[in-house]
Amino acid sequence: LSILLSLLVPAHTTRAPDCGGILTPSGLSYLAEVSKHHVETVLRQDLTAPTVPDPSLGSPEPSSPDTGLRLSIDADLGITPDPSTTEVMRLSILADLHVEMNPEGNLELVASACKATLEEIQSTEDKSSSSDVDKEINIDKICLEVSKLLLSPNEQLMSLTAQFPVTPSCQVQYLPLAAPVFSEQGITVSLQTTFQVAGVAIPLPVSPVPFSMPELASSSPSHLTLAFSEHFYTSLFSALEIAGAFNMTIPSLLTTTTTAEKITQMGSLFQEDLPVVLQAVVRSSPWVVLEEGKAALKLFLTIHVGAGSTTFQSFLSVNVDMSAGLLLSVADTRMMISAAVIEDVELSLAASDVGPVSAALLEELFLPTIREEVPAQVNAVLSDGVFLPHISSFTYADVNVVIHKDYVLVPCNLELRARSG
Repeated sequence: LSILLSLLVPAHTTRAPDCGGILTPSGLSYLAEVSKHHVETVLRQDLTAPTVPDPSLGSPEPSSPDTGLRLSIDADLGITPDPSTTEVMRLSILADLHVEMNPEGNLELVASACKATLEEIQSTEDKSSSSDVDKEINIDKICLEVSKLLLSPNEQLMSLTAQFPVTPSCQVQYLPLAAPVFSEQGITVSLQTTFQVAGVAIPLPVSPVPFSMPELASSSPSHLTLAFSEHFYTSLFSALEIAGAFNMTIPSLLTTTTTAEKITQMGSLFQEDLPVVLQAVVRSSPWVVLEEGKAALKLFLTIHVGAGSTTFQSFLSVNVDMSAGLLLSVADTRMMISAAVIEDVELSLAASDVGPVSAALLEELFLPTIREEVPAQVNAVLSDGVFLPHISSFTYADVNVVIHKDYVLVPCNLELRARSG
């Protein structure tokens, strides 16, 4: 039935965002400030003669018109044609930028218009030498070189779509669905999460509700706000389940002898005293529920209870439906997810080779172990965290994680990583 239903669902319905981010005007200003060194380097290497000393550069200041960005660069160049003279020239570059999605699916900054001007501010010599300066600095060439200013940002933007490991066999990738949208709030990027298990892209449950980036307060102090839908988290846990991450072997304190004291038919199955082991498999895909201020993971397991020193011999199976609170935080560029205490659990007998066993007895024998071990093993799977969408060279700082009904917001600041060496 599921195969037939999947054939009826058009493929394009899965092309919907499940997370994204809004880069605010304050985030743009921060990026402009930290890009100063890169701009200076490009100007020094490509736009001026070797005799010109280091330029003194004002910060690039982008603003955000509805169609893109405006990059404004003012550089004061100290020109010394010979040791006895100094001229200070003001180089101004005004470039309009916009973001495109290239055929490979990566976002890239493109200059759509550019204007460069050069004016003299002060000089220790007469005006006649300015023509020499004009020969040294080719104004027409400067706008052709603006694309070099964008090489580094575009390399970093490419890292947005890299594959990141969740577990050794499961990778996550964030793919932009379209070019970003510009507004007074900032730049909004909508992303779709895809997962690979053992190198193969896996189908995920289709989101029941299309996700769109929530409106932010007009004056957000944060550089960036990331948003993740409830479906994003359910997809993550579904991918981990397909990868077999929640198939668990759980030791217990019980033995066949101590269990036989409660379930008398056990005695005829095992002549020697063996440790009882629980083997859990996922019965139905896990899902995540987000409410105001809290997140919960719903797990549906079948636990086979058995023993055996060489081969595992199951003597009964228990269906376990449980709900565990999830704790969410961010470290560096990873979301740390951990299962807290189990809030709700229901045990029912699925199969038995030792006769009927009441729900009360199942709880008495196995519930303490399940309560303790299942969250611990889920946390072991998630211990490395899940990489968030990010671009290389930057990490996240001053992070908040705010859980709302159906989605999670992560307002944070960008922080340029310290260069090694």
